[in-house]
Amino acid sequence: MVRLTGTLVAVLGLWVVMSLPLVLGESSASEVTERTIGDAEAPVTIIEYSSLTCPHCASFHNEVLPDLKEKYVETGKVRFVFRDFPLNEPAVDAAVLAHCAGPDRYVGFLDVLFQTQASWASSPDPREALKQLGKLGGLDEGQMDACFNDESMVDGVLQSRLQGQNEHKVQSTPTFVINGETHAGNRSIDEFADIIDPLIGGS
Repeated sequence: MVRLTGTLVAVLGLWVVMSLPLVLGESSASEVTERTIGDAEAPVTIIEYSSLTCPHCASFHNEVLPDLKEKYVETGKVRFVFRDFPLNEPAVDAAVLAHCAGPDRYVGFLDVLFQTQASWASSPDPREALKQLGKLGGLDEGQMDACFNDESMVDGVLQSRLQGQNEHKVQSTPTFVINGETHAGNRSIDEFADIIDPLIGGS
C-alpha cells in the first residue's frame, strides 16, 4: 500500500478545500483536449510541453508559473497553453489523471501533481499513488480505472507528444513555444520577460 506523507496530506487538504467539489460530473472524464488559461486574444501565446515526472517542469510550475500568471496571464498579455510531453509511463498515467478530472479542474490537478511529484513519482507503485491523489481530489476508483484503461485518452496524451516533436522539434521538457519560436528549458521570470516584453512592447 502506498502511504502519503504528512506534508502531502496537508497540501492535498488545502487543494481539496479551495479548488474542488466533492463529486465530479460524469461528463468530465474521457476527454483529452488542449487546456489554456488567459485571454484568447492576448498578443503572446506560450505553449508549454511538459512531463509530470520531470523535476525541471515541477520547478517551473511551482516557482515560475505563479509569477508568469500574475505579470502576464492575468493582465491579458499572455495566453498559456498546456500540452503533454510524457517521458515515461508514470507521466502518461499522471497526464491521463489530470484530464480525467475534467476541464474545470485540470489546472488544479496539475498544480498538485507537480507540488507532490517527489512523493508519487518515486513511489514503488506510481499509479496507486496517483489514484490516492485522485480520490482526495474527488475522483472515485471506478472513474480513474476507466480513464487509465481508455485507449483514446492514452492516445490523446501520446499524440500531444508526437505533435510537439513534429511541429516544434521538442526534444526535452519543459519546452516553451512562444509566438511560434521554440525555447527549450526552464528559465526565470526575468528571462521570460526578456522574450515576452519585446513582443508586447513592454517596458
